[in-house]
Amino acid sequence: MRIYKMTATFGKLEHAILELQPGLNIITAPNEWGKSTWCAFLVAMLYGLDTRAKTTKTTLADKERYAPWSGAPMAGRIDLNWNGRDITIERRTKRRIPLGEFQAYETASGLPVAELTAQNCGQMLLGVEQTVFRRAGFIKHADLPVTQDEALRRRLNALVTTGDDSGAADRLAANLKDLKNRCRYNRTGLLPQAEAQREELENKISELEALDAQTKKVRMRLDEIRDWLKQLYNHQQALAYSKMEADIARVANAREAMEQLERELAVLEEGCAGLPPKDEVDIKTRELRSYREQWAAIQMEQSMAPQQPVEPLLPQPFTGLTAEAAQEMARSDSREYAAMTAAKTHIWLILIGVLGVLAAGGLIYMQAYLYAAVAGVVGLIGLAWGVFEILSVRKKTRNLLEKYGDGNFKHWADPIGEYEQKMILYREKLQEYQEVSSDLEVRLMVLRKKRDSLCGIKDPEELYEYWQTALTKWEVCYATRRDAQQARSHYEALNAMVRPVEKPSLPDHLTHSEEETARLLSECALEQQRLQNRLGQHQGRMELLGDKQTLVDQLKQTNARIAKLEDTYGALTIAIETLAQARAELQRRFAPRITKKAQKMLSDMTGGRYTALTMSDDFSLQARAGEEETLHDALWRSDGTMDQLYLALRLAVAEELTPNAPLILDDALVRFDDARMTAAVKILKELAKEKQILCFTCQGREAEV
Repeated sequence: MRIYKMTATFGKLEHAILELQPGLNIITAPNEWGKSTWCAFLVAMLYGLDTRAKTTKTTLADKERYAPWSGAPMAGRIDLNWNGRDITIERRTKRRIPLGEFQAYETASGLPVAELTAQNCGQMLLGVEQTVFRRAGFIKHADLPVTQDEALRRRLNALVTTGDDSGAADRLAANLKDLKNRCRYNRTGLLPQAEAQREELENKISELEALDAQTKKVRMRLDEIRDWLKQLYNHQQALAYSKMEADIARVANAREAMEQLERELAVLEEGCAGLPPKDEVDIKTRELRSYREQWAAIQMEQSMAPQQPVEPLLPQPFTGLTAEAAQEMARSDSREYAAMTAAKTHIWLILIGVLGVLAAGGLIYMQAYLYAAVAGVVGLIGLAWGVFEILSVRKKTRNLLEKYGDGNFKHWADPIGEYEQKMILYREKLQEYQEVSSDLEVRLMVLRKKRDSLCGIKDPEELYEYWQTALTKWEVCYATRRDAQQARSHYEALNAMVRPVEKPSLPDHLTHSEEETARLLSECALEQQRLQNRLGQHQGRMELLGDKQTLVDQLKQTNARIAKLEDTYGALTIAIETLAQARAELQRRFAPRITKKAQKMLSDMTGGRYTALTMSDDFSLQARAGEEETLHDALWRSDGTMDQLYLALRLAVAEELTPNAPLILDDALVRFDDARMTAAVKILKELAKEKQILCFTCQGREAEV
């Protein structure tokens, strides 16, 4: 197969195109260019995308890792040549399944290629399963060591043991093993089936013998149960006959009680003949009882009703005034008291008087007698007026203090505010009192009218006593009538329940009660049914098992068949062992085939330094350099040498297992030195003569070589 061109909308690739040439293609690009993405795209296009894989904490599922960064649906196309035919394969996203739609057609004509499907495309084009291609023809630097895989192991094993990978030897070994397994494999196969059949026949014969013995025991027990049932039924009839006699006596007693109640009822009905009808008595009694209850309720409400509140009065000195007048008086007196206590007029008058007297004395000393006389008069007038003012203020303030009893004039109006609060509370209580009193008066008036309507001029208590007595008589009469009716119903029911019972036909010697007898009969019936069911089951099982002699004959035939199968099983065992020996001999002859090719490539890559190479069953390698005496594991070598060891092995495996498939390398030579990288590229150029090789690299060395 050879690829012409790949077109991808895959991961970071958006309608990207990669055109390829026959032979060796070296694609040099920097990191994060998309080299690994192109490799993953090629595998996904050939073998499909595993949409069942789930993303975990350590790994990212391919359907999420390679989802197009642009958000477009995942899609791709590859133009290639296969068996001389130019073919195009396409995969597109179907609904929500990435690359879920597949199409393969001839590039020129567009005719479908029917033999290619979404499932077998890679297998048909490359000739190997996906796991084999990933480990043989798809070489990534991170995956250079070859890991074990069942498909790869199977193809390599067929190749080294038979010289080709057709699988004929494996099929022969599988057929022999299948035949042997058909004879015996764990608990399956013809031998285990025959042995199971023999065991089944032996078990059936043993079971038939056991069932026959159990059937005889069940029949004997059934005979005992039938005899015991006969005795219990006779005892039950005897108990029923005794019960009938007791029922007859109870019927007589019930009839006597019924007649006694009917006589008492006749006397009571005669006593009630002069009374008003019971309906009228019920109505009157109910009305009087309702009146008494209502009257008692009103009396109770009157005793619990609130008392009429007492109107509060203004305290001294506001007695007889309204609240507004009292407020005005208190404000006026407060202003006057404040003004008198704050006034300083008398001080100035006395000061003027003193100054006038002093001035008069000075003027006399200066012999200005006229002016002295005037100053003296003014001074005396000022002193007299000042003293008068002092006395007047003291009198007024003393009167105000006596009036209010407190020198703090700012609180003289406080009693008025308290009075107003008391008046508000008084009005609320007065309104409540008036409402309750009015309601009680109305209800009392209505109740008195009801009393007059019910009793007229009679005393309500005496009238209630009369009607209550009449009601009691009627209730006793009705109760006796009800009892008489019940007694008659009881008598009739008992009389109807009496059934004639014949005397038991056999002597009764049992002493069980009726309940015990019924329980024993039930238990015996259940036991009889259980025994009959068991007998039926035994007989049905014996019929199902078949005739004993027939089973004995079948057992003899089965034993003969087992002996023949055991001979066949032994012969197949010998055949498989012989084939294994032959395979071992072939493996000794052809096992070095892949190792020889890998060894040759390793020697070329290392300039002849490594002369020996071996590979174990798990594909681990051992190598020997020219100067070394023994082989060493690959882990003993440097990282670059280890890459060269496994690259040689991978190229040898790819040459044998995928001769028609392209070879893909993704940074596989990154740890090679220049000399060994040059040798590796020469090997790739040689291999490219037979197949197409895609070498992705982040370095320019490969292209230069």
